[in-house]
Amino acid sequence: MNIVTGAMGSLIPKLGQLLMDEYNLHKRVRKDVEFLTKELESMHAALIKVGEVPHDQLDRQVKLWADEVRELSYNMEDVVDKFLIRVEGIQQPHDNTSRFKELKSKMLGLFKKGKNHHCIADAIKEIKEQLQEVAARRDRNKVVVPNPTETIDIDPCLRALYAEATELVGIYGKRDQELMRLLSMEGDDASKNRLKKVSIVGFGGLGKTTLARAVYEKIKGDFDCRAFVPVGQNPDMKKVLRDILIDLGNPHSDLAMLDANQLIKKLHEFLENKRYLVIIDDIWDEKLWEGINFAFSNRNNVGSRLITTTRIVSVSNSCCSSDDDSVYRMEPLSVDDSRRLFYKRIFPCESDCPSEFEKVSRDILKKCGGVPLAIITIASALAGGQKVKPKCEWDILLQILSFSYYNLPSHLKTCLLYLCIYPEDREIDRDRLIWKWVAEGFVHCGNQETSLFFLGLNYFNQLINRSMIQPIYNDLGEVHACRVHDMVLDLICSLSQEAKFVNVLDGTGDRMSFQGNVRRLSLQDRNKDHQGTPLRNFTGISRVRSITIFTSAINIMPALSRFEVLRVLDLSDCNLGKSSSLQLNRGVGHLIHLRYFGLAGTGIRELSAEIGNLQFLEVLDLGSNYELDELPSTVFKLRRLICLDVYLDKVVPTPGVLQNLTSIEVLSGVLVSLNIIAQELGNLARLRELQICFKDGSLDLYEGFVKSLCNLHHIESLFIYCNSRETSFELMDLLGERWVPLVHLREFASWMPSQLSALRGWIKRDPSHLSNLSKLILCSVKEVQQEDVEIIGGLLSLRRLYIRSTHQTQRLLVIHADGFRCMVVFHLYCGSAAQIKFERGALPRAEEVAFSLGVRVAKEDDNSGFDLGLQGNLLSLRRHVYVYMYCGGARVGEAKAAAAAVRHALDANPNHPSIYIRMVPDIAEGAHADDLCEDKVDDEEISDDEEEN
Repeated sequence: MNIVTGAMGSLIPKLGQLLMDEYNLHKRVRKDVEFLTKELESMHAALIKVGEVPHDQLDRQVKLWADEVRELSYNMEDVVDKFLIRVEGIQQPHDNTSRFKELKSKMLGLFKKGKNHHCIADAIKEIKEQLQEVAARRDRNKVVVPNPTETIDIDPCLRALYAEATELVGIYGKRDQELMRLLSMEGDDASKNRLKKVSIVGFGGLGKTTLARAVYEKIKGDFDCRAFVPVGQNPDMKKVLRDILIDLGNPHSDLAMLDANQLIKKLHEFLENKRYLVIIDDIWDEKLWEGINFAFSNRNNVGSRLITTTRIVSVSNSCCSSDDDSVYRMEPLSVDDSRRLFYKRIFPCESDCPSEFEKVSRDILKKCGGVPLAIITIASALAGGQKVKPKCEWDILLQILSFSYYNLPSHLKTCLLYLCIYPEDREIDRDRLIWKWVAEGFVHCGNQETSLFFLGLNYFNQLINRSMIQPIYNDLGEVHACRVHDMVLDLICSLSQEAKFVNVLDGTGDRMSFQGNVRRLSLQDRNKDHQGTPLRNFTGISRVRSITIFTSAINIMPALSRFEVLRVLDLSDCNLGKSSSLQLNRGVGHLIHLRYFGLAGTGIRELSAEIGNLQFLEVLDLGSNYELDELPSTVFKLRRLICLDVYLDKVVPTPGVLQNLTSIEVLSGVLVSLNIIAQELGNLARLRELQICFKDGSLDLYEGFVKSLCNLHHIESLFIYCNSRETSFELMDLLGERWVPLVHLREFASWMPSQLSALRGWIKRDPSHLSNLSKLILCSVKEVQQEDVEIIGGLLSLRRLYIRSTHQTQRLLVIHADGFRCMVVFHLYCGSAAQIKFERGALPRAEEVAFSLGVRVAKEDDNSGFDLGLQGNLLSLRRHVYVYMYCGGARVGEAKAAAAAVRHALDANPNHPSIYIRMVPDIAEGAHADDLCEDKVDDEEISDDEEEN
C-alpha cells in the first residue's frame, strides 16, 4: 500500500482551527472535534506506517481500512472548508454588488443564530460515527514522522554521476568507436556525404537517449541545422513534425494551422540542400515513422545524419530500410562498468567498499542487469544522504526497483506519486510543480514564518538526490525542471492507480477508471480522437479537487460550474483563445476553494473580475500571456495570494491595495506610477522575488521605492524596468547610497540607465553582501572601467553577466585570469569605442561568450593583427560565441581582416562552439539595449562593393 493519506495532512490543522473561540462552537460539537482530531492523528500515523509496506505484503483488511479512512478524510475536509467559507461570508457571486453585500450580512447573522452550527455539527457527528466504525478494524499505531527543517541542497556529486553514466554508455568506447563508425563521420568523401540513418534499439533504462544525446553534443557543430525531438508512446504526428521544424530553426507562426502533409512538405523544403542532424528519440510506432520518413526522403548527399531510438526491434528495422542505414543494438553495461557506476554513488572511490558489502553488491548489480537507471536509483537509496546504510538494509533492497519508492519518507512518496499527472517525457517546471504541491496540501510546516515554497524545494531536491526524478539543467548549470524516467513513471502510475490517487484520461482507454470517488484528474492528449463523453457525463465531477489539462484535451473539459471543491486548476499552455469551448470567465467566480490557478501561455486577453471571489487562492500564474491587457482590480482582494506571476506592466495597483497582499512572496509585472504605491511595497514583508516597472522616472518615486526596498529583508531576485527611456541615473545612485543588498540576493537586473558606482559601493563596503549573486544584468551602463571589470570579476558566485555601456571612454578592457572564476555566460558590450582582450586562462568555465569590438580602436591600439587573446583560450566554450564588430571609422578591408582574425582564432577551439559575427556599420552610442539583446544573431558581412570610409 502506498503512503497516500488523503487529506489528513491538511485536515488535522483545520480541525484545530475550528476549536478557536471565534467560531463559537457548541460545547458538544467542540468535544466531537477534539475527539476527531486525536483519532485522525492516530490514523494518520497508522497510514504512514502502512505506506512503508509493499502492497503485496499487506493484509486485505488493512488495505480496505486505509481506503476508507482516506476517503473519509477527503469528505471531512470538504465539510470543514465549506463551513469556514460560510464563516468568512464568502458566497456564490451575484451580479449586483450591493445586493451581494446585503445577502452576505444576512448570512453572517443567520450563522450567529446557529443555522450553520447545525450543519457542521451534523456533519461532524456523522463522520465521527464512521470513523469509530472503521477504527475498530485495526489497532492504532504511532510512528514518528520525519520533519526536515534544515535547507537541503541538491547533491553536487549527482551531476558528475550522470556525466559518469554518460561516459560509461558512450563517450569513450561505444560513442567514439562503434556508433561513430556506423554514422560514417570518418572515411572517404562519398561515404561521409551520403544521408546516413542509424537506429539505436534496446529496452528501457539502458541509456539509449543518453547515448544519442552524447553523440548529438559531439557532432552537432558539423551541421547547418540540428534537432533533438522526443516522441514517446501514442504521439501526435503533427506535433512531432512541428517540434522538428521549430528545433531546426524554422519557428513560423503558421505551423499550428498546417496538417501533417503540409508539415512534411514544409520540412522537406526547409531541409533542401542543408546538412542536417536530426535525432528522433523513443519511437514506438512503425506507422508514425513511415509518416515522418517522408520528410527525409530527399537524399541530398551533403552529409546529413538521422538518428532514432526505440525499444522495439521491428520499429528499428523500419527506420533503417536502406543499405546505407544501420541498426545499433544497445547492450547493458559490463560488470566492471556497472560496479564503477554503483560504487561512485555510494563511496568516495571503488577501493573504499568494505569487504562485507562486496557480495551483496554483486547480488544487487546482478538484479540491476547492467541497466544504468536501476543502478543509479538503487545506489542513491543505499547512500542514504551523508552515510552508507547498514548491510541489513542492503539485503532488503535486493527485492525490486520499487523498493526505492518504499524507501522514501511519507511526504516524498506523495510528492513523487503526484508526478504521474504528467505525460511521459514531459519537462516539468520546478517552481510550478512545487507551487502545486503546496496548493494540494502536500507541504506542511508548523512554523508560519517558514516559506512553504522552500520546504517544497527541499522535497524536490531530495527526490533528485535519490534519483527518483531526473534533473534538467539550464544554461547556467542550475536545476530548473525535471523529468520522470519511463521506468519510474510506470511504477508510480501503477501505485497511483492502486490507491485511487490520480485518474489519468489520455484517450487510450487503458488508464482511466471512474470507479469510486475521483479526487484528481489528469487530462492528456495522447489520442486526439477521444471526444470526452465519459468525462462530460461523469456524475462525480463535483468531488474532484485537482485537474491538470494538457493542450488539446481542453476540448473535453466540462463547465467550471460543475466543480464544487476544486483546489488546483492547471490549464497552462492550453489554447483558451476565442475558439476555445471552455468559457473561462463565465465560471471562474464559482471556484471558491481554488488554491492554484495555472493560466500561463493560454492566450487569454482578459480575466474576469470574479477572480476576486477566490479568497483561498495562493498561486495565480499568468506568465507568457502577452495579449492580456490588465488585471482586474479585484486581484488585490486575494489576501492569501503567495505568488502572482504576470507579464510585464500588467499589475497596475491603485493606492491602498498592495497592503492586502500580506502573504505575497513572488510578485512580477507590477507597474508603479505613484510614490504612494512605491511606498506600499514596503509592507510586503515576505516578498522574495520582485519584477517592477516604473511608468516614468522621478526622484520622489525612486525615493519611495528605495525606502520600501530597505524593508524587504527576504529579497532574492530584483528586476527593474522603466517604460520611459528618458530617465536619469537617480535610482541606481539612490540604491548605492541607501540600500545594502542582503546576503541572499541571487539575481539583480536593471533595464534603466545606471552607473556602476552603486555596484562598486556595495562591493567595496562589504563584498559578503553579494556573495550569493549569480546573475547580474545591467543593460544601460554609462561607462565600464577596468576597475569595474576587476571588481565584478571578484564576485565568487557570479555565473551570468550582461553589461552594455552607452558612453565608453576607456579604450582597452582586459579580462584577467584571476576573475570570473565561476562565470558560465559572459556578455560585455562596450560599443565602438573599446577593445576587449582575454588574458590566457580567463573565463575558465564560460560556455557562452559575447563581446563587442571597435575595429578602428583595435587597429590603432594593436598592430599585431587583432589579437584578442582568443587563440588557445576559453577552452570551456561549447555553446555560442557572439561578436559585434563596430565598423564606424574603419575601412572595409580592416573590418574583414578583424572578422577573419576572430573567426580563425575561434575555429581552433576544440569544442567547436557556434560562432556568430555581426558587422555593425554604425550605431549611435546611445542606442537602446534591445538593439543587442538577441537570442541569435546571423552572420552579417560587409560586401566587397561597399565604399571604404
